Amino acid sequence: MRIVLAEDHFLLRDGLIRLLGAFGHDVVAAVDNGTDLLEALERERPDIAIADVRLPPDFTDEGLRAVLAARRRNPALPVLLLSQYVEPLYARELLAGGGRGVGYLLKDRVTDGARFLDSIRRVAAGGTAMDPEVVSRLMVRKERDASVGGLSGREREVLELVAQGRSNAGIAQALFVTEKAVAKHIGNIFGKLGLHATDTDNRRVLAVLAYLDR
Repeated sequence: MRIVLAEDHFLLRDGLIRLLGAFGHDVVAAVDNGTDLLEALERERPDIAIADVRLPPDFTDEGLRAVLAARRRNPALPVLLLSQYVEPLYARELLAGGGRGVGYLLKDRVTDGARFLDSIRRVAAGGTAMDPEVVSRLMVRKERDASVGGLSGREREVLELVAQGRSNAGIAQALFVTEKAVAKHIGNIFGKLGLHATDTDNRRVLAVLAYLDR
């Protein structure tokens, strides 16, 4: 997998390069600021961008703005954001485009290399990888919106786990229900959100995007 990486801390950037390389991935560009990130994404056309939200010179949202600009030109670009903070606005901006392949992880909560690599693969394949705390904050915000009132409490729990990238088996285990029950809940979610089966769309991703950003 070809990866463009943006991280301003040298030790973390170098560590990520080594970790990714050890598992056969190719970091084709590793930068420390938003301007270089956008240039690298346009030049390299990677399989995925992994970027810190806050980069020099202002340490506000330079990384986010760079990947959003890149996705406007290449909507299929998978993006995995890294941050030290739960910033729902930034997550919503990433989700707002409606594209596939999005992730938002909190640095301090990434404690398992295998799960981190799995998140990268999932996003690169067009799925989602959202930290549970980020999803929780987004869910709380959307609870205030009457437009999502059609989903039951259990359906919201299921959709939150879908957003985290859980499989049906993983959701069943987390909720202590059968996979058949999970499949039924997900079917109901698709129906209530108006997501019909097609040959081109990943309805699990679209369900997350529709719920968190409509």
